[in-house]
Amino acid sequence: MLGLAKRLRARILQASTSEIYGDPSVHPQAEGYWGHVNPIGPRSCYDEGKRCAETLFFDYWRQHRLEIKVARIFNTYGPRMHPNDGRVVSNFIVQALLGRDITVYGDGSQTRSFCYVDDLIDGLIRLTATSAEVTGPVNLGNPVEFSVLELARMVIDLTASDSRIVHRTRPEDDPKQRRPDISRAEDLLSWKPRTMLKDGLVNTIAYFDRLLSDQKLRAQLVP
Repeated sequence: MLGLAKRLRARILQASTSEIYGDPSVHPQAEGYWGHVNPIGPRSCYDEGKRCAETLFFDYWRQHRLEIKVARIFNTYGPRMHPNDGRVVSNFIVQALLGRDITVYGDGSQTRSFCYVDDLIDGLIRLTATSAEVTGPVNLGNPVEFSVLELARMVIDLTASDSRIVHRTRPEDDPKQRRPDISRAEDLLSWKPRTMLKDGLVNTIAYFDRLLSDQKLRAQLVP
């Protein structure tokens, strides 16, 4: 893709990730933080893959003056998520709507920041429209922080579910904290998320509720 963009002299955007920061020792995470990533751990393929992609983008910018934009995306959710994508929001909503136990890894005190998809798209459009000298990386995420346990309880409340919260062993290298410093996005893009978590969850739950009316799909979902 970088070679194609170079040949066509096209602007290219990389959808990078907050996983760049690994299990961070700095909180909140600003773009200048180099991260704390285990390069041989079970999460490393994704983490290091994104870090390598950023390196390639900036090499093309330095060597070929390719017009690049790099967005570091924090936990995003909303309608049209796949019910089996393994993300915490979709997992909790599907479990709650099906009346299954809601699985929380560890004690649930680990934190995440959840950005509604409409807000993310707005940020990506704004970043893409910036002048050539703006390359990024730019954090795009919601700086309001919630524990995973808070999210589980909110989903149960909004779905009026009888699901129980059950705890499982926390995976290796699972980040303890995750919250973006979006100062750069505010300065360069005049951007910040507008959607409160509760409002975004209501829309997302409604989508999954419609989706799960398909009995064949319900039968395919992993218990």
